[in-house]
Amino acid sequence: MTAVHYGSAARSASTGARLVDLRSDTVTQPTPAMRTAMMAAPLGDDVFGDDPTVNALQKRIAALLGFEAALFMPTGTQSNLCGLLAHCGRGDEYIVGQMAHTYRYEGGGAAVLGSIQPQPLPNQPDGTLLLADIDAAIKPDDAHFARSRLLCLENTWNGHALPLPYIEAATALARQRGLARHLDGARLFNAAVACGVPAGEITRHFDSVSVCFSKGLGAPIGSALCGSREFIARAHRVRKMAGGGMRQVGLLAAAADHALSHHIERLADDHALARRLAEGLQGIAGLSVAMPQTNIVFAQVADGRGAALLEHLKKRGVLATGLIGLRFVTHLDVDAAGIDTAIAAVREFFTL
Repeated sequence: MTAVHYGSAARSASTGARLVDLRSDTVTQPTPAMRTAMMAAPLGDDVFGDDPTVNALQKRIAALLGFEAALFMPTGTQSNLCGLLAHCGRGDEYIVGQMAHTYRYEGGGAAVLGSIQPQPLPNQPDGTLLLADIDAAIKPDDAHFARSRLLCLENTWNGHALPLPYIEAATALARQRGLARHLDGARLFNAAVACGVPAGEITRHFDSVSVCFSKGLGAPIGSALCGSREFIARAHRVRKMAGGGMRQVGLLAAAADHALSHHIERLADDHALARRLAEGLQGIAGLSVAMPQTNIVFAQVADGRGAALLEHLKKRGVLATGLIGLRFVTHLDVDAAGIDTAIAAVREFFTL
């Protein structure tokens, strides 16, 4: 791996050293080349449909993932919401993992704004839903039940790509039972790089996919929802209702387009740095670390010391999060030196 540090100049207030921000891959700064592309982008009014940069991006991402059309969105949450509401109507139901982002971390938007009932199922450790659970959750055509309309999966899952054979089996089951298939592909390209396949090899099993440009790909903002032309037309109406109609947004679409051209293959660097971090944290008494497949490392701290560890890391100029255990995320603004700093800071904590 030849790691390239694109570099935030942020400094730790306590140490003066360059800050190692591992909270998320959403914290990245646009690279100089990305900023140049943004400033050079031809613009129009996207609400009128005449922003050429947005239109080109939508055409490009749809073709890349094997769909007829796409719609540029400001956020992944809005992209998923528009997808769910374009698939389902009032009184319909979507089957989803208990810990899935679309169910647990998006404010209940599908239920609140779309009157869509979620049917959450237990996620297995690898993020999959048991096929038997999916099959049993699909309701009969009876007035007593919500109408089962959609299966929603998520890729990646806690830093791991959903297994390709599982995706094929789960979506085939849904198709046989008359359900549409939606993929929350926030880190879809991380999954594709980890599996060694084009992203379209994953998305070909779905009727729609939401993909983020603002996570591993390093754009400052933006997601895309992809599907058939008819589906995207329905989603476009929902986006308008949700306040997602933007004007000269080609400035942001240009960043996303630059990311597609330059930041997909380099995701392997992030994955390698995540492995470097996980390997460096192995063997510490009181710390259990899961080996990552992509760019997210999870760790469990014994004896309720997680909050103290986060505070210690912050004092050493290293940022992480503790929502689900401890989470460290590598990205294009982190290099090997930063990872080594994080390893040293964690190890120091457990010697105190």
